[in-house]
Amino acid sequence: QLQLVESGGGLVQPGGSLRLSCVASGFPLESYGVGWFRQAPGKEREGISYISGSGSNSNYAASVKGRFTMSRDNAENTVYLQMNNLRPEDTAVYYCAATRRLHGINGSLRSSPYEYWGQGTQVTVAS
Repeated sequence: QLQLVESGGGLVQPGGSLRLSCVASGFPLESYGVGWFRQAPGKEREGISYISGSGSNSNYAASVKGRFTMSRDNAENTVYLQMNNLRPEDTAVYYCAATRRLHGINGSLRSSPYEYWGQGTQVTVAS
């Protein structure tokens, strides 16, 4: 069964950090580009970051660029999202998604190319 599972969410104070993990099972994640998306209550889902299968290409939304960093450990079938300097507006459910449909980073922050999705992990930034 092909599955993505996110973890690492929680409650953190503004200015704090969290590292989210996305673990794949049932398929080799190294063959897939992986994106992180988030959805806040009452808002549309937002693509925030992407990393290619090899890890050589990445893309970040302006809202997180310079604060969030993606990395991957293909030996562990895992992708990470390091989130620093968190703000209350970062509060959302965070999802990872995987795709083999992207060539390059164009379109990588859109939902449509992604084939597999995790169930999400809640991140709350509040004092």
